[in-house]
Amino acid sequence: MYEIVQELEKKRARAKLGGGQKRIDAQHAKGKLTARERIDLLFDDDSFEEWDIFVEHRCNDFGMADNRVPGDGVVTGYGTINGRLVFVYSQDFTVFGGSLSEAHAEKICKIMDQAIKVGAPIIGISDSGGARIQEGVASLGGYAEVFQRNVMASGVVPQISLIMGPCAGGAVYSPAITDFIFMVRDSSYMFVTGPDVVKTVTHEVVTAEELGGATTHSTRSGVADLAFDDDVEALTRLRSFFNFLPPNNKSKPPKRPTPDMPDRLEPSLDTLIPDNPNKPYDMKELIYKVVDEGDFFETQADFAKNIVVGFARMDGSTVGVVANQPMVLAGCLDIQSSIKAARFVRFCDAFNIPIVTFVDVPGFMPGTSQEYGGIIKHGAKLLYAYAECTVPKVTVITRKAYGGAYDVMASKHLRGDVNFAWPSAELAVMGPKG
Repeated sequence: MYEIVQELEKKRARAKLGGGQKRIDAQHAKGKLTARERIDLLFDDDSFEEWDIFVEHRCNDFGMADNRVPGDGVVTGYGTINGRLVFVYSQDFTVFGGSLSEAHAEKICKIMDQAIKVGAPIIGISDSGGARIQEGVASLGGYAEVFQRNVMASGVVPQISLIMGPCAGGAVYSPAITDFIFMVRDSSYMFVTGPDVVKTVTHEVVTAEELGGATTHSTRSGVADLAFDDDVEALTRLRSFFNFLPPNNKSKPPKRPTPDMPDRLEPSLDTLIPDNPNKPYDMKELIYKVVDEGDFFETQADFAKNIVVGFARMDGSTVGVVANQPMVLAGCLDIQSSIKAARFVRFCDAFNIPIVTFVDVPGFMPGTSQEYGGIIKHGAKLLYAYAECTVPKVTVITRKAYGGAYDVMASKHLRGDVNFAWPSAELAVMGPKG
């Protein structure tokens, strides 16, 4: 018995070392944390319980029979963030480049299945070179098994993806199905085909960062919700973000005590909106002054800036905020802003988060690029999201609410529960110069 325990402890120590000290040093040299360091920073102290630490791959081809590492390149388990249960998997780039094998995928699927059963959020930390080619189709099947769980968990428990290294090919579709994607600048990237393939097929010369880096996806494609400077900032901000979310679709978001009284007056709001209806103002300033303690966690802040979405609290309770931004494109709705807001509204609806909408919208963006791009269908996504939404909806029209955009932005005709009009509000089919 003693010998067995000793052998298990040796194997456990081997698993915790990952790919070895040399590869850990290489990971640190890139400014990246290891899989276990990320979990330690994300979770409450001593709360993480690891599953399947001794699992190894089952491949015997291409010399893999003599190359096995306990854990097989992914750390899985559960723990707490600010005392609340969450399941996690963290890919270990120091072991086979974090590549996904059949056993690797089974570990991920196991914690996802359990999270769905108990109603707890899932956090996936990606740092992987892709499928393990030595296992062929078995590794591709592993991806599909993970995708299936992502779909089953969608709208049931919150799913958050942290991209902290490469995520290419089929691997990108798992984060794409999740609710939120965080990336790290200069060390993480996502793309379906890499720069070499792009050059071969299209003759375009592009770097990995330009093609699928954090800046690209947080500003141009909208794939990433937030981009951070390093692993530590990303994990720390995730802990804060997690406080706004409920554990599942049957629970309410957490409520916390606040010294910010709900009947607090804010006289500066009387002068925030200019008398000139054509003069812009910063809608974010209004949001910061209205929510509890000025604490507003904006998502997709650098994408489709003409609409603002994010989480805040009012009287200690989580609310989702959607607001037109007059500082950008006069607050017009376009394709990107419609998609951005619709996805956010549907998340709030799935997870029992009331929605507060601040409206200052002169209409939909005109132009051939918008019409050719499908503004009709994409604009309808936001209308549909608000119309099917069953959580409490409060709408505040701060200035303009013109045309079809008035209807789309949580109007009372789409079952808005309470609609307020600022003294400067203008509701009309079109503007006075129309």
